[in-house]
Amino acid sequence: MSQGVAVVGLYVRDQDEALQFYVEKLGFRVHTDARNGDYRWLTVQHPEQPSFQLGLFAPQPPTLDESTAQTVREIVAKGAMPPLVLVVDDCKGAHERMRSQGVEFTQEPIERYGTIDAGFRDPSGNGWKMIQSHRTNA
Repeated sequence: MSQGVAVVGLYVRDQDEALQFYVEKLGFRVHTDARNGDYRWLTVQHPEQPSFQLGLFAPQPPTLDESTAQTVREIVAKGAMPPLVLVVDDCKGAHERMRSQGVEFTQEPIERYGTIDAGFRDPSGNGWKMIQSHRTNA
């Protein structure tokens, strides 16, 4: 029997905006898009990592009270949440492709620690580190 983490969630300010960003600019695909009243369970997955889902969740009731949801939205917008890491084969190539599609980079690709990394944000303010896989550095 295999067990492990299947879904990690991000808070986003607008799920439609986040869906467009993750699918059209990062190349993810929709895994689940289900609604129950005002609540929407929305997950995407990287095409090369089908066993893992990234949840794009709106901070809202019933999971949070409205005051807490507003605080969370403000914290996310400030980029104060811990960064996620996207591993790519070619950091500089991915940076150019993503930047041409309008992705906001917070750090240009830099060679350090034996690899190349860059930083970008999603439309909600969530920070990402993009790191070149060591497989291509050997």
